[in-house]
Amino acid sequence: MGAPLLWLLAAVLLCARAASGTAGFIKSPLSKKTLVEDSVELHCEAIGRPIPEIQWWFEGNEPNETFSQLWDGARQDRIRIHATYNEHSTSTVFISNLTISDSGTYECRASNDPDRNHLWKSPKVKWVRSQANIIVIERNNIWTAIDVSSHRTLLTCKLKEAISAPIEGHRWLKGDKVLKEDKSDSLTTEYEVVSDDRSGEYQCIFLPELAGKADVQVKGPPKVYINKKSEYGNEGDSIVLTCKSSSYPSIEQWKWYKENEGEANMILVNDTEGRMSIISTPEKTELHINSADIKEDPGKYICNGTNSEGSDTAVITLKVRSRLAALWPFLGIVAEVLILVIIIFIYERRRRTDDIVEAEPPRDEDGGAAPLKASSAVNEKGSNIRQRNSN
Repeated sequence: MGAPLLWLLAAVLLCARAASGTAGFIKSPLSKKTLVEDSVELHCEAIGRPIPEIQWWFEGNEPNETFSQLWDGARQDRIRIHATYNEHSTSTVFISNLTISDSGTYECRASNDPDRNHLWKSPKVKWVRSQANIIVIERNNIWTAIDVSSHRTLLTCKLKEAISAPIEGHRWLKGDKVLKEDKSDSLTTEYEVVSDDRSGEYQCIFLPELAGKADVQVKGPPKVYINKKSEYGNEGDSIVLTCKSSSYPSIEQWKWYKENEGEANMILVNDTEGRMSIISTPEKTELHINSADIKEDPGKYICNGTNSEGSDTAVITLKVRSRLAALWPFLGIVAEVLILVIIIFIYERRRRTDDIVEAEPPRDEDGGAAPLKASSAVNEKGSNIRQRNSN
């Protein structure tokens, strides 16, 4: 019941504001606490007729500091502002690589007054404002260690000093994947990497997250992996083959090959055969095949990733189906139905012929039709009846 009521109230507010024409917020920015070098995002939405303009302002924590407007690309390009003006106004400010000086009050302002930005004329309607506080705190010093042996890699994170808030647990990540999580209050946490794909960037987090976190980078040759060993496509369609890697250091060079039986593998580059293109980032590479050819394109494709520690490959088998492939099951069913209809037709035709032969009366020696037994019996019976009546 709670969610529908909130949507109803929002709709009522939207209609009321739109009817009155004055600007008003339907979503305000939220205060946040974060760590140095992290990033933060603030979002607000406003309505009104005409659609209001949104601006972002900032006031720091220095004694004599006043509000100043924020612009896209400010603070050495660490600030990004994105706004849309469709049925209502939306705006998002994103601040990366935070520092202590980014702490302060962030204000979202909205107005649809025609004179809102006039240099010497005061607007008739004041800007409506919504504020959020951002607190950036220093990271706790965390000691990290990597112990590599032939069979395992042990990662260790340790807080160098106790903190005021109690530790509620630990979490280990690789990318966005959670590898391990516990509820221990220890100042030390460990994670053992047992897979072949040990290289990469790991992150240890002391919970709650503000207690501390650190990056642990394990160097090693890359591990290239694919989602599926075989890919299927239809003749004439566009096909995309993908290889990925989350190794550290990142992949410096991706290469694609097509396997040729009995010959050297063919190197694939952009515009190979006028139909292929390659799009690569350090994390993945994609081979795009346009207008797939059923004769030329099927086969094994090899992707190779190389970093400063080594290289690795993966193989994808591509199978291209004919455009008529989807019709074969249907045509088979149609053929079965036709054969069944023909069999039934022949059977019915022969059965009717047999019935006609059995129903034809027998012939006498002169070629005439012999009287039926049933008719003879009736005549004889009728004759007897007449004789009795004559006496």
